[in-house]
Amino acid sequence: MSEERGQEPPGGSGRRARGELESDVLAALWSADGPMTARQVRERLAAGLAYTTVLTILTRLHGKGMLVRHREGRGYAYTPARDEASHTARRMRSLLEGGPDREAVLTRFVSELSEQDEELLHSLLSEHEARGGDETSDGRP
Repeated sequence: MSEERGQEPPGGSGRRARGELESDVLAALWSADGPMTARQVRERLAAGLAYTTVLTILTRLHGKGMLVRHREGRGYAYTPARDEASHTARRMRSLLEGGPDREAVLTRFVSELSEQDEELLHSLLSEHEARGGDETSDGRP
């Protein structure tokens, strides 16, 4: 039986999984209409998180280059450096590059796609090929 997000597994320590807080903070920022302060991010997250915890996560994400910040009053307001799709694509590429067998990973990935996603991927690859296929979506060769 799968665990619901945010619920502690039986016998767990009460701590969230590594990276879960960062993911939750990024999700809150992606869903926002504009920059958010630490206090505003905290209001969108699960109850019980300390302001300093949220501020620490925001500072870490900024340090990793995942957030942009600008002064707002005595603190900062934060926005994601990339949209959610770009962030996810970068994570997927990083995982693929870190694996020992790219072909096996790609084969498994494609075999587990829904029919609609497989058709979309095929269409995207055809469009990429028609454009010359020599650049990534962010303009790099």
